[in-house]
Amino acid sequence: MNIDPLTQHFGARVTGVDIAKPLDFEIFKQIRQAFDDYSILIFPGQSLDDEAQIAFSERFGPCEPTKSANPAVGTVFARQSNLDIKTGKTISPDDRRMFYQKANYLWHSDSTFKAIPSLCSVLSAREVPPKGGATEFASTRAAYESLTEEQQAELGALEVEHDFAHSRSLVGFDFSDEEKSHFPPVRHMLVRTNAGNGRKSVLVGAHAKSIVGWTQDKGRALLDDLLDRAERPENQLRHQWKTGDVIVWDNQAAVHRATAYDTVRHRRLMQRTTISSQGAWPDF
Repeated sequence: MNIDPLTQHFGARVTGVDIAKPLDFEIFKQIRQAFDDYSILIFPGQSLDDEAQIAFSERFGPCEPTKSANPAVGTVFARQSNLDIKTGKTISPDDRRMFYQKANYLWHSDSTFKAIPSLCSVLSAREVPPKGGATEFASTRAAYESLTEEQQAELGALEVEHDFAHSRSLVGFDFSDEEKSHFPPVRHMLVRTNAGNGRKSVLVGAHAKSIVGWTQDKGRALLDDLLDRAERPENQLRHQWKTGDVIVWDNQAAVHRATAYDTVRHRRLMQRTTISSQGAWPDF
């Protein structure tokens, strides 16, 4: 197995291992250490089906069930696709299911709007368009490390309110009252510490609505500044997908966003599992 760093701050390409097969403890231990070190792991040329993806994901920890308006609701998958889950046909751009996915173009971290934030996500490319549809990542660990010691100390006691309805409203999507009931606003500490190496990051992105106890304007200014720091070109990584690629990313040390593709002319099917930080190996 080879682990090759991709940027100065984060990201690595992992080759020489077939993650569709059972992995022995020592091999997975190396993968888990690389995850802590690099935040983003890219496994090219894999052949994961749903069963194999679940098995690989569960090595990190328990998979979250998917709720709300995602087409794969009721499973452990979040489906990112322009294909109807029952017919396989292309979904119209004005369909509510496609409108729901527009928020994926915003910088975000998966599941920060849940009471227990996720450890990581595993996304596999089952079918990709010939152009477009890349995924971009930005390091919120690098954002934290760009602060002065005094600024870091100030952040240590802060809580952030995360709200799924807020992030979807940024692109004009409205949840039904029943959908909203699944995800009331939650609070998380702004600064996160990786238990494997002690490095710190900030939990920001589109779901982060406000700083608890601060005025809206003051809190928004801080959250925007931290996201701007993560977005600096030297802190970003862009991946153009090929069929079979699998990426694992740390939702507590990075944000990500989708990029556009022609949803009318081209097909795209991505299957994501999201792993809870509760019960993860080792505990986060």
